[in-house]
Amino acid sequence: MKILCVFGEHAYGDPSRGEGIEHANFLPALRRLGHQVSFFESFSREPYANFAALNRALLDKVEETAPEVVFCVLMQYEVWIETMRLIRNSGAWLVNWSTDDSWKYSMFSKLIGTECDLFVTTYPELVDRYHRDGIGSVYLSQWAANAETLAPPVSAASCRYPVSFVGAAYGNRPAMIDRLRREGIDVVCFGHGWPGGPVEAKRVGEIIRESQVSLNFSEGAHGNSGDSSGRQIKARVFEVPGYGGCLLTERAPNIERYFRDGEEILSFEGEDELVREVKSLLDGSSRRDRIAQRGFERVQREHTYDHRFNEMLKELTGRVARRSRLSIGWAEFEVAADRHRLSPVFKMIRSVLISIASIIWGRQRGPRAARRLAFELSWRLRGAWTYSAAGWPGRLFYRES
Repeated sequence: MKILCVFGEHAYGDPSRGEGIEHANFLPALRRLGHQVSFFESFSREPYANFAALNRALLDKVEETAPEVVFCVLMQYEVWIETMRLIRNSGAWLVNWSTDDSWKYSMFSKLIGTECDLFVTTYPELVDRYHRDGIGSVYLSQWAANAETLAPPVSAASCRYPVSFVGAAYGNRPAMIDRLRREGIDVVCFGHGWPGGPVEAKRVGEIIRESQVSLNFSEGAHGNSGDSSGRQIKARVFEVPGYGGCLLTERAPNIERYFRDGEEILSFEGEDELVREVKSLLDGSSRRDRIAQRGFERVQREHTYDHRFNEMLKELTGRVARRSRLSIGWAEFEVAADRHRLSPVFKMIRSVLISIASIIWGRQRGPRAARRLAFELSWRLRGAWTYSAAGWPGRLFYRES
């Protein structure tokens, strides 16, 4: 099958954050399954002058490669609704892997879910909500581990690090790490926002495998309500056991669907339990080694991207009838692109918004704050129109998006 993948090479399109999960894992998994895979960069703003140029380049790529499946990870409104429809009208099946539904559902997934042939969520508790909102294209999957990087555990005695965490420093993470250190526990941290900074993808596995305990925190980047309801099952939940690590993760809804807590992984709730579990694992190497081995075997058996995508593509071909190949509707695209142009009035609105936001949040944060304000108003007032060529946020704030 010919598959065009549409997402970013780097996390959030920022090279300083390292290679993105999707680029590092999705492409090789699809190729291992025997598919002919091509890639289109959609996260970075550098290659294009505006979203019109990005969408035009994407349709050029669709025309050039003639894929049967266009597999997207949409970050926000970078791919227009008009472009999605033109892709499907050309004969390709359109799939989107939706991230962060715990906080993005109402502002994103609910508004564009019907535009895809398969709309993938990693949140079991939201499937019924998709159906109630008339989005029959919803498909439940989950993050996983890269089959190429699976490595059996080494013993606790052979580990270099007592405790490690790989991930960005935000939310409750710094406070949790600080608590462990105040308890005399040696913790090393790698990722955006920590003094050591991000590490290359190939180093992540080495760090985890050489750690007696590998931590995971479940809070989303936009925080949560203070209990487990706003937490997420992160990719690291599968990657740590897959790398041969012993996972100690903050609890999140539905994690028991994928692992046996206490046997294949361990979980904690709050700082006190975190400290107790870490100390217990460091003192009990045989228990730690047993959990790491069982977690690895579960991932190897069930939780790789090869498993996920094989099932997903079977579901797609079972649900959606094959379409005839047609040419891209360029005349329709040019109509949409014309609606994306910035008039003098819109340029003035942009300048005013940035000026006001910069006074409040400073010159560095001001432009992004202005974009966020435009986005929050737009999806609340205009709904799916936000993700069209004429949508305010994309027209006004290309570089800041």
